Amino acid sequence: MKKEFFIEKRMQVTEYMKDDSMLVMFSGTAPHKTADAMHHYIPNRSFFYLTGLDKPNLILLISKLKGEVKEYLFVEKGDPMLEKWEGKKLDADTAKSLSGISDIQFVNDFHNSLNGMLYRSDFKNAYLNLEQLRWNMASDAAHDFAEELKKRHPYIKIKNIFHYISELRTIKSSDEVEHMKKAIELTGEGIAAMMKNAKPGMVEYQLQAHLDYVFTNAGEREHAFGAIIASGINGATLHYEDNNCVIEDNSLVLTDVGAQSEYYCADITRTFPANGRFTERQKEIYNIVLDALNDTIAAIKPGVPFAELNIVTKKSLTEGCKRIGLIQDDSELSKYYYHGVSHFLGLDTHDVGGRDVTLRSGMVLTVEPGLYIEAEKLGIRLEDDVLVTDTGNENLSKNLIKTVEEIEAFMSR
Repeated sequence: MKKEFFIEKRMQVTEYMKDDSMLVMFSGTAPHKTADAMHHYIPNRSFFYLTGLDKPNLILLISKLKGEVKEYLFVEKGDPMLEKWEGKKLDADTAKSLSGISDIQFVNDFHNSLNGMLYRSDFKNAYLNLEQLRWNMASDAAHDFAEELKKRHPYIKIKNIFHYISELRTIKSSDEVEHMKKAIELTGEGIAAMMKNAKPGMVEYQLQAHLDYVFTNAGEREHAFGAIIASGINGATLHYEDNNCVIEDNSLVLTDVGAQSEYYCADITRTFPANGRFTERQKEIYNIVLDALNDTIAAIKPGVPFAELNIVTKKSLTEGCKRIGLIQDDSELSKYYYHGVSHFLGLDTHDVGGRDVTLRSGMVLTVEPGLYIEAEKLGIRLEDDVLVTDTGNENLSKNLIKTVEEIEAFMSR
């Protein structure tokens, strides 16, 4: 992404901010793993969205006083001895060129700089990214800072910028969509590699190794989420990630996987036969799910309530299941389909954005109907990534093989 993108997003945020306010955001740190080991660092996505920077321990500070906006970025100061172990820190010139922020200072000076600003100027509001998915989540830098700020400067009102940034993030620019297309294309290559190498008797993680190789060989070492390689009855567990069972003959393999491109995610599900040939029963169920996928995608356009999509999916699945005698009453569908059909997609796999919204041009969402019949050790889900356009939609993953005939033809080669 070019720095102009991040400059524009900061401008939108400052326009939203009230006058005599400041914004403080943190890039995050790697959580402790065990002993002296740390988990892999993952940048706070909203911080990245405003800066283009993906290094730990950075702070963004924006002030808006009497209509005048000033931006500051605080980075870690280089330590020659520590850098022999951990590598170079983000330097000021690189930070400037990537983010478009010209005033670069050191994190160690943040509190002194902030205190000086608070002493000299009458700030009334402080905007923080107070994301809170679960009630009992561990506190992060933003929540800790909010508590400290309230204690030391109780006259300043804390405001949560998370929901406004989330609203911005739901509408993708053309550059964002291009990165998602790259991630989807790479994901398709990984799925094709698994189909090409699948055979009964493999362990699920051996099949995943072919996916991992494709991603890593392309320079994308991070999956968008933990890969789901679920054979047989494992396909009926929605977020199965053990990937450690032997793949049986005549079983299906459900693969729910995604690559990234500059942190923009793909989320694709395909289901294929381990031995390359669907049984007649598997074809029957598969095509019901495929019809539901196509029916739901066809319903996507601006102005459609997000919740309407799952209604379309359930109607299609119900008709198909009744047709083959799997169910007799609409209420029975919940035995075999028990999740929503869609979520937003972007910098996170389950991306930000409310579910009580109507679709707008620029939104990207998944469509993922499924049927899960545990008694038959059968789980089938199909998932595409779809962009809402001005006139309807564009299936960004339309080129990934999907029909029974396409899959069998490919695997036979």
